Amino acid sequence: MHTEEPALTRLRVVRWMQLLTPLMLAWFVWAAAVTGPGFGPSGQELVVVLATATFVAGVFGRNATVRRPVRPAHVVFVAAMLVSSVTLVAVQPGGPGSVGVLVAVLCAATGLMPVRVAVPVLIAAFVVLEMAASITGQDFGFLAVLAGFAVLFGLMYLAFRLAEAQRQTKRLLAEREAGQAALAEAAVLAERQRLAREMHDVLAHSLSGLSLQLEGARMLVAQDPADPQLVVAIDRAQHLARNGLEEARRAIGLLRDDDLPGPDRLAGLAEQFTRDQAVPCEFAVSGEPHPLESQARLAIYRVAQEALTNVTRHASPTRVSLRLAYEATDTRLIVEDFAAGPPVIPDETDGYGLSGMRERAELLGGTLSAGATGHGFRVELAVPA
Repeated sequence: MHTEEPALTRLRVVRWMQLLTPLMLAWFVWAAAVTGPGFGPSGQELVVVLATATFVAGVFGRNATVRRPVRPAHVVFVAAMLVSSVTLVAVQPGGPGSVGVLVAVLCAATGLMPVRVAVPVLIAAFVVLEMAASITGQDFGFLAVLAGFAVLFGLMYLAFRLAEAQRQTKRLLAEREAGQAALAEAAVLAERQRLAREMHDVLAHSLSGLSLQLEGARMLVAQDPADPQLVVAIDRAQHLARNGLEEARRAIGLLRDDDLPGPDRLAGLAEQFTRDQAVPCEFAVSGEPHPLESQARLAIYRVAQEALTNVTRHASPTRVSLRLAYEATDTRLIVEDFAAGPPVIPDETDGYGLSGMRERAELLGGTLSAGATGHGFRVELAVPA
């Protein structure tokens, strides 16, 4: 609604100007004809006729070639208006030449000059013409006509400036809408990536353990269906499946909340690993605990979860160490396994494990390093305190 009002105002002004142009030109021709020397077939009178005709043709040509960007023909017509009106001032001092000069200067300023140049030019032209009219002794009526032309063409100039401001506003609004759409698209993409990381971490941890327990149960069934360890393996598999389902529900339900898993659940994660894998997982905390943002808390938990999942999938350790250190500038998590044989290095192209952990760290401005040690594999996460 607000953007349409300037356009309607501009259209009204332009239409009024188009209606008044023939009337103004008629007055211009009449004033040139009745002021001495008037129209005639020779001498100064012929010069007045030619200059008047050139000015009229220049006005119509200028109005017909008003475009953006400015065309050469438009410049030629405006120049013809200026030259012919100056000629009239020289040959016919008491005639309408001064008004023609002002009109030509106005047209040149509104169509060919930037605003910072056009406004001073318009002011200077009007002042000079008023001074010239006063010096040459022209009557008050002529000065009133000159002032009227200045006001009229000033209104036209303001109308066109209003139109340019409207176009600029529309362009800025379009750019703003495009920027908001890009931000919304980026937010959706980031949310999808975060959801993918969450579901991967939850499912990879639970399904990897479940797969191992089911594989063990299958081997027990093949060897001895009456083996009592079969019931234990099935119970572990059921426990992992139930926990994995609960984790998945919690991850989806709390994805946008601050009540997400964090360092306070690492002890339970270590106990669950020890219980499910029958491998000791030592958990230790050092330093003075300090509050962390929800995403930093979640990253610590998920990285620990993913690192233990990789241990389950790729290693056969005798024990695992899970350490959390609160330092002055960082909060550091170290997950390390200790194996009797040569270390097994996880393949980074297998799923999103290590790459997902690195993404989490980078989004928080932290770092993640992972590599083999002399006795196993070590994952270290550091997030800003």
